Amino acid sequence: MPETRVVVVGAGVAGLSCAAELAHAGMQVTLCESAPSVGGKMRTLHVDGAAIDAGPTVMTMRWVFDALFTRCGQRLGDAVTLQPLAVLARHFWGDGSTLDLFADRRASEDAVGRFAGAAEARRFAAFCRQAAQVYRALEAPYIRAAAPSMAQLTQSMGWQGLASLTRIGPMRSLMSSLQRQLHHPKLQQLFGRYATYCGSSPWQAPATLMLIAEVEMQGVWAVQGGMAALAEALAALATSQGVDLRCATAVQRIELTGGRVSGVRLQDGSHLEADAVVFNGDPNALRQGLLGEPARAAVERTPPPRSLSAVTWAVHTATAGVALDRHNVFFDDDYASEFEAIFGTGTLPPKPTVYLCAQDRGVGKDPAPGQAERALCLVNAPARGDWPGWQEEDWQTCEDHTMKLLQRCGLRWQPQPHQMQRCTPVTFHQRFAASGGALYGQATHGWMAAFGRPGASSPIAGLFLAGGSVHPGPGVPMAALSGRQAAAALMASPALTKRCHPVATSGGTLTH
Repeated sequence: MPETRVVVVGAGVAGLSCAAELAHAGMQVTLCESAPSVGGKMRTLHVDGAAIDAGPTVMTMRWVFDALFTRCGQRLGDAVTLQPLAVLARHFWGDGSTLDLFADRRASEDAVGRFAGAAEARRFAAFCRQAAQVYRALEAPYIRAAAPSMAQLTQSMGWQGLASLTRIGPMRSLMSSLQRQLHHPKLQQLFGRYATYCGSSPWQAPATLMLIAEVEMQGVWAVQGGMAALAEALAALATSQGVDLRCATAVQRIELTGGRVSGVRLQDGSHLEADAVVFNGDPNALRQGLLGEPARAAVERTPPPRSLSAVTWAVHTATAGVALDRHNVFFDDDYASEFEAIFGTGTLPPKPTVYLCAQDRGVGKDPAPGQAERALCLVNAPARGDWPGWQEEDWQTCEDHTMKLLQRCGLRWQPQPHQMQRCTPVTFHQRFAASGGALYGQATHGWMAAFGRPGASSPIAGLFLAGGSVHPGPGVPMAALSGRQAAAALMASPALTKRCHPVATSGGTLTH
């Protein structure tokens, strides 16, 4: 389709993946990014002279990126160096107990046995088998599908897939299901955290999210050079296919003519004509008219409940007291109160769970004692970055709670002000317009919420959607899948035939 002109708005993972796919198909693709660099939520902060990943830090589902690079005639392994992690995550509690989960499933079973007893190890093994069954049941009809409905899902899953879902009780919450499958409260707490991967509460998210256990055991990778290196590799892939990548180029509005997309107006007043536009951003930006009043029709007017936001600290300092791995989670003693605060009262949790990514560990020689290392520290927060009532003391109190939990769990560090950079829901709302700071789009609360995200196609002819806020959901590989699905939906769109005129053949038949 060499005459088809496409503008992709937003160079996050989804926008980059979509642009590469479309350009490979021969379309004229312009990718506009308002920020000075690509990556979207994948970003690097420079603190105390160190470059620290300050967005997504976990890479799973490598097959998504392998398939994209192969499609474009290249190899992912030639573009970026990935190292599989033996330890998926190290978990700490205030009473001094710790538990590692491993990429080797048997090693995880042995660790759970030492932690909680042989009977719980057997229950854990059964949980892992069930998580694998749920993943296999949902990968093709839901994760890979463009816009699945409940009817389509049940029709395409087959009896075996339906049986897998029936066994876990899909109408149950994740926490309710975990309490039936695992008896140890700390294991329920640990695996309940999977709900936060899509910005939700374990007490409200569906039980099907247990499939994340299978996703992680299929492999977690560290990216040499940080996650920003993956974004740069995707940008290089896109430009190699002919994409015109323009950073520091903000789109002011999406323009329509005769009810269909005709191009975009840039912030500098210039116009780019287009036969189709792919919007890689939060659907709320469209819903609120930030891309022009006509584009509001692309999504439903009623906003869905927001997912989690976060307070983060990018830190460069020495650590002691506990043996950190690359991915570490520190739990407090009242897990439910964290989500009651965030989703109930819209306040910062007094007893947060703390995720700490020690970015110089798990990939070779760990930092020497006393040597400063890079870390991203994160706690969940309400997506109220557009609320004007936040005060500095709110963030400072959250920081105090966070540091006290780390100290109770044994971590000793004393980062100085110049060694830390904090981001809050307000920061994220300012970076991602209309989001309120929600980092995962809408909350996945209830079974039907899985079908509530917008799909790749929109009601506006020629306008398509991509990103972690649309189907199939948040996370680096899921965002890449959404970009590929948007590209497929665009290429299959009948609207792209508009530039071809009917021609009379010798037989008298009119064809396009």
